[in-house]
Amino acid sequence: MARTVRETERKYDAADGVRLPDPAAVAGVAAAQPGGVTALDARYYDTGDHRLAADGLTLRRRTGGPDPGWHLKLPVGPDVRDEIRAPLADTVPPELAALVRSRVRGAALVPVMRLRTRREVTVLTDTAGTPLAELAYDEVRAERPDGAHASWHEVEAELAPGAAPELLDALDTWLRAAGLTPGAYPSKLARALVVTGSGEAHRDGPEACREEGPGRREAPRTPREASRKDPAGRRKKPARKGGSGRPGSGAPAATAGDTVLAYLGDQLRAIVALDPAVRRELPDAVHRMRVATRRARGALRSYRRLLDRSVTDPVVAELSWLAGELGVDRDREVLTARIGDGVAALPRELCAGPVRARVRTWARPRPGAARRLTAVLDSHRYLTLLDTLERLLADPPLRPAAARAPGEELPRALRKDFRRLSGRMRRALETPPGPERDRALHEARKAAKRFRYGAEAARPALGRTAARCVRRATALQDVLGEHHDTVVTRETLRDLADRAHAAGESAFTHGLLHGRQEALAAACEERLPRLWKKARKKAPPGA
Repeated sequence: MARTVRETERKYDAADGVRLPDPAAVAGVAAAQPGGVTALDARYYDTGDHRLAADGLTLRRRTGGPDPGWHLKLPVGPDVRDEIRAPLADTVPPELAALVRSRVRGAALVPVMRLRTRREVTVLTDTAGTPLAELAYDEVRAERPDGAHASWHEVEAELAPGAAPELLDALDTWLRAAGLTPGAYPSKLARALVVTGSGEAHRDGPEACREEGPGRREAPRTPREASRKDPAGRRKKPARKGGSGRPGSGAPAATAGDTVLAYLGDQLRAIVALDPAVRRELPDAVHRMRVATRRARGALRSYRRLLDRSVTDPVVAELSWLAGELGVDRDREVLTARIGDGVAALPRELCAGPVRARVRTWARPRPGAARRLTAVLDSHRYLTLLDTLERLLADPPLRPAAARAPGEELPRALRKDFRRLSGRMRRALETPPGPERDRALHEARKAAKRFRYGAEAARPALGRTAARCVRRATALQDVLGEHHDTVVTRETLRDLADRAHAAGESAFTHGLLHGRQEALAAACEERLPRLWKKARKKAPPGA
């Protein structure tokens, strides 16, 4: 069974036989203990076009040392990676293969490099003898399957579990003062691919941002800019026709089509990168993947004048399917938390009957929920969708309007989306309170979301104009979303009350919670006219 170890480390280039000064000069370090010498033999696996390396992932089978086995390393943040470890086997363990499926898809994982390392470890401890960090002096020999090889020396400084992150900065200062220089490559494999002359990555697929967490590195950009990163993770100069804007970089694009393709590329990279996090059931991963899916769908809908709908409409339908699959259990999670928080906030005397037990029973995860979502991500339909999006970005079905300047064409789409939102808000606000208004407000919420995503896509080109639209649409969407949550929560509370009554229990508490949700809905409705008035003041020019 695989297990996860979080690593926090930095690499440094070192000369042969380098000698480090006494680490006791580093604040908090009391002693340095010899950790022994080990021989490590690792074979790295990737696709033939190095898709994993291009995204900063490494997959290896290693013998020797304290942790032999299969290791998959996923970037998390600056200096931080999660290492997923599985026992030694002759082939890639299925649980690790699944975590790279969104990147690999149908391509074979083959040996691309062998690294043999002589590692000398020094353990840094505090006054109590507790390990704080390890310094590893590595003598590395890299060899490609075709026999090309190279050797080098490096030092790794890795924090022990629970050590203060500030220690890594203190070690960095000490190592630099000793003459070491920060490593130019994110991993040994990245270095080996370059120094053995493996050439630059020639991947034609999506090269994603890191899987999770803040502090993202700049991601290589997919749409019409494939293969712009070398195996070391270093940017190659873009060679785009018709302008200097790089898709997804935030720089102004040459055409309206470039701007929209850049946004779509960002969302594809997010979906691909979040796939392993969803499979690992990491917090908020499903929600973030669902948002990226909706953003891609929204952009394709908003900018229909720029792309051939005979190509994009089927993609929109598949994105809707994926968003729906991701929402099945996510919506229930949100609802469970909302009702649970409501019960927890009540004084004990207002909890009549076994209401807490009934809510807990109702909120239990459905059997097989995690397996169901994993099956979706393993499905031919999902992987085909990723391939389809990749092809669309590599060879976009552009219409004549896509060649126009962003400032000319993008506001047209924003005005159209805003007029749709305006009509739905007017109908909702004119409808008397009740179920009909609830439905009308929900439709307005969907229109606000579409307008927001369209403005997000246009922001690199339209600047403050689009940014203001995003802010106003987000504020409106938040209140409309809160209102919709009260509607769904009240429906569930009525169902729970019916079950309690049928079981001979008191439904008082469910009714009390229902009343509180009604009050929240009324408060939302009271805020909407003022929010809508502000949104209209910041409407796109001409809307």
